[in-house]
Amino acid sequence: MGFFQDLKQDLSQTVTDNMPEDMELEGDEFALSTDAAPISSEDLFGQSDSEEFKDLEAMLEEEVAALGMACETAEIKIEESVSVDSVMDAQASEEVEELLNEVEQNMAEPAYIEKAEPSYNNTSEENFIQPSVEISTDTAVITAGMTITGDISSSGNMDLIGNINGNIEILGKLNVTGSINGNSSAAEIYAESAQINGEVKSKGSVKIGQSSVVIGNIFATSAVIAGAVKGDIDVHGPVVLDTSAIVMGNIKSKSVQINNGAVIEGMCSQCYAEVSPTSFFSDVKNKKNK
Repeated sequence: MGFFQDLKQDLSQTVTDNMPEDMELEGDEFALSTDAAPISSEDLFGQSDSEEFKDLEAMLEEEVAALGMACETAEIKIEESVSVDSVMDAQASEEVEELLNEVEQNMAEPAYIEKAEPSYNNTSEENFIQPSVEISTDTAVITAGMTITGDISSSGNMDLIGNINGNIEILGKLNVTGSINGNSSAAEIYAESAQINGEVKSKGSVKIGQSSVVIGNIFATSAVIAGAVKGDIDVHGPVVLDTSAIVMGNIKSKSVQINNGAVIEGMCSQCYAEVSPTSFFSDVKNKKNK
């Protein structure tokens, strides 16, 4: 009720100030003329019902209370958000401190790295991977009168007419008409009027021609011997001894052919043959006992 009473007084004062024709100046104050009738708030606003004002005042109080609750809720949410942000900032700062501590520890440790050495205990063929090298078709020629001291390796073929004091390892074919003091390894080896002092290893065939002398063991998948060999011959395929062949050593092969005139001082064993003589006679003996 106090709010509306003040409102009435302000309005009545405003109306009084805006009526100059009905005013007379008396000293420093304004006064209404005797002809003008006094104006009351009831004449301006009429009779007011106090209950209506009570209802309006109650509504205003409810709105103010609701507005106050909304403000309090907003303040609570702001405080909660601020508290969450502070927690997140605290966690982030802890993580940064942990990272800094780790960096300091790593810098304090000795600055070297131990490299793991590969293990060579398992040397089976399945686990051992050899680098694949493409075989070249080029042919290297060691001419007559040339002597090389040292090992030689090549991915192609070689024609050896001169002399080599060292090992030879090539991926292609090796044709020898000179001399080798060392081991030889190739896909195929052909010696004609050659002098070889060392082992001869071939993934394919080996041919020792007439007037050739080999002092060393021979390993191949097939062999034809027409010269002289002092050493064992280990061939998984057939071995052919020509009429001019001279062999001083044992022969292991799948099959052997000895021509008339060949000379052998050693033992021949067809251990790579499909039929094993030992197992054959053992079976025969077992059958007789039954």
